[in-house]
Amino acid sequence: MLRRSGVQALRAALELAAGDPRQWRSVAAIASAQDLPAPMLEQLLLQLRRAQLVEARRGRLGGYRLRRPAREIPVAELLAAVGAMPDLGGRGSRTAAAAAGAVAPEAFASHAGAPAIAPSEIGPDAGPPASDPEAQVLLALESRLQRALERELAALSLEELLYDLRSWRETLSNEGGLMLG
Repeated sequence: MLRRSGVQALRAALELAAGDPRQWRSVAAIASAQDLPAPMLEQLLLQLRRAQLVEARRGRLGGYRLRRPAREIPVAELLAAVGAMPDLGGRGSRTAAAAAGAVAPEAFASHAGAPAIAPSEIGPDAGPPASDPEAQVLLALESRLQRALERELAALSLEELLYDLRSWRETLSNEGGLMLG
């Protein structure tokens, strides 16, 4: 579901978040710690810098560090910065519903607080015909799932992923403890 660039960007960001927030980390150190290819990592970190998620400093004591605390960095923002937002339909965010063709607006009616898809978002030429209600319902479901995924990723912070990472590491350690709370 996640593109390789998204996974690598998350791993790099988790590596930066796990350390001292004031410490600068070189690309080589991050790549070594996460077993990532340095050239690709450098490109991802540049994209994260352009998105103002990390900051960079040149020189012998330079490197990268998070620009904001991990709790203030939504996973969705990080993935979007490297062009790796997941797409359930494989056709671009919200385009599954837009490709539905001539669809009755009620097929995309708002449910549980989710915004309805406007008729103007539905393309006239692509997708199954309106006479195929099963296909229309499945497209509506795909659209709802995509919106739910986008909401969850926007609500999930890098700090929460870091907590999960630390919990898993502790579970796998020799002591076999589990972090609670």
